[in-house]
Amino acid sequence: MTTAIVHAQPRGCWRLRTVTGVVLLWSRFGPATGRARGQATRSCPPGGLAGSTPVTPDPSALPVPGALPGALPGRFVALVPVKPPVRGKSRLQGVDDEARTALADAFAADTVAACLAARGVARVLVATDDAALATTLASTGATCLPDGATGLNESLTQSAAEAARRWPDLFPVALTADLPGLVPDELDAALVAALGVLEDDGQAFVPDAAGTGTTLYTAPAARFVPRYGGGSASAHTSAGCVDLTTRTDVPLGSVRRDVDDLVDLATAASFGVGPRTRGVLDRLGLF
Repeated sequence: MTTAIVHAQPRGCWRLRTVTGVVLLWSRFGPATGRARGQATRSCPPGGLAGSTPVTPDPSALPVPGALPGALPGRFVALVPVKPPVRGKSRLQGVDDEARTALADAFAADTVAACLAARGVARVLVATDDAALATTLASTGATCLPDGATGLNESLTQSAAEAARRWPDLFPVALTADLPGLVPDELDAALVAALGVLEDDGQAFVPDAAGTGTTLYTAPAARFVPRYGGGSASAHTSAGCVDLTTRTDVPLGSVRRDVDDLVDLATAASFGVGPRTRGVLDRLGLF
């Protein structure tokens, strides 16, 4: 068995492990196999490697071929479009404009954070014309680009094309930016189910909790044609997209639980939301 070298280093730096002769690249968010092997997108500062200690890896902690996390990491780029404050979450009636903006920003931040934490997601690409939010999300590890599109489908199509140019080996997966309770493990379950569909050159989606809308859509880059809008679940089904809720035994509740109004928000809060959303709710005295 090859000895692994575990390097002590500052938080957030990359570390390389050698296990049975294979070099694995890990980030603070987990394995990043969607990147070129042996390359890191951030480096430790000079003197950051304080030393190294030989250890024998625990076989039970190693990835199992064909199962999570071994078969999945690094296969997807998450596309998250975020409307500017003047247009975002207009159906959140019952709160003022400032609160509505704060909630919309928090929803997006928690959605992006969950995507970054998911083992199946190598990159997160956010399209938004909100410069302040873009700066915040970029600081967490997302790649942010100006939107400029007039509609959601156009925005996603442009994002998918840009993702294919930057990361041609990754599958694009679109997620709405209003999933404040998104659980990374449930997103991973959806992506595992999607992988078989995509490798057969198919398309897949996850319907919202009501069964009429869509919260997640994925397809190979060459076939990426999202159909968001009224009755999008039916539109995706009619286009031959596979409903991923039929392909996994894992409940995808948090993947389906988007927030359009205060009723949706109360439901999401009852199941649990991310820290940014929870903080805004506490400040507003809601739920």
